[in-house]
Amino acid sequence: MGDELKFDKIGSVALLTLNRPQVLNALNQPLVDAIIERLREVEAEDEFGAVVIEGSGKAFCSGHDLKELLKATPLERRAIFTKSIQIYEEIAKTGKPVIAAVHGIATAAGCGLAAACDLVIASEDAIFQTPGVNIGIFCLTPMIPLQRSIGRKRAMEMLLTGDPVDAREAERLGLVNKVVPTGKHVETAIELGQKISGKCRIAYEIGKPAFYMMDDTDYVKALHYAKDLITLVTLTEDAEEG
Repeated sequence: MGDELKFDKIGSVALLTLNRPQVLNALNQPLVDAIIERLREVEAEDEFGAVVIEGSGKAFCSGHDLKELLKATPLERRAIFTKSIQIYEEIAKTGKPVIAAVHGIATAAGCGLAAACDLVIASEDAIFQTPGVNIGIFCLTPMIPLQRSIGRKRAMEMLLTGDPVDAREAERLGLVNKVVPTGKHVETAIELGQKISGKCRIAYEIGKPAFYMMDDTDYVKALHYAKDLITLVTLTEDAEEG
C-alpha cells in the first residue's frame, strides 16, 4: 500500500487519511484501492469499533482525479467508476460505523464519499458541491448517496445547479450530523467513534448493515426482516446481560 492513504489506530478507532494534498485529495486508483483494502481489513479486526475518514491538507476530497480519468479509455473509465462505487458499497456493508470528518471542499465524488459515510462531522469551513454540470459532466455516482441523505428535491437542486453548500446549510439539509469549529472536525469525529465503540458492538454490527438493506426493501418485508433480526439480537450474551 502506497502513501496515498495514511492509517492510524486511535484507541478503538481506525483513522484513514486521504493523503494527496497537492491535488486536494483527488481520488486516483491507488487511493481508491487503498481505501477499499483498509475498510475490509478494519472490518475483520475486532480491535476496531469505528472508522474515521479525513483529508490531509486544505480539503477533504475534490472528487475523481480528472487527469487520470481523461487519459483513460472508455473501458478504463468504466473500471474507475466501478472501483469508486465499491467504496460506497464497503461502507454500507461493514458493521462498523464510518464517520467522515470534513473540512474544506468535498466536491463531486468527494461529496459522494461524505454522503456515503454513516455519519458526517463538518468543520465550519466545509463546502459540499456536485459541480459536474459546470464542466459538462453530471455527478451520477455521487448522486445516489446524496439523494438518500438529503432527499430528491434538494439533491436535484445541487446536481442541476452545481452550487456549493456550506456546512451549516448541509447540516440543515441532513447531509451533516454536526458542525464544529474549524480544525475540530477530526477530534470530534474520533470522540464520536470512541463513544459508539463503547456500545454493544454485536448490536450495531448487525443493525447498521440492516439499516441500508431495509432502505432498499419493501416496507412490509422490511418489518418482517427487522422482526427476525431483533429476535437474534435479543438472544446475544450482551442483550441477556442488559
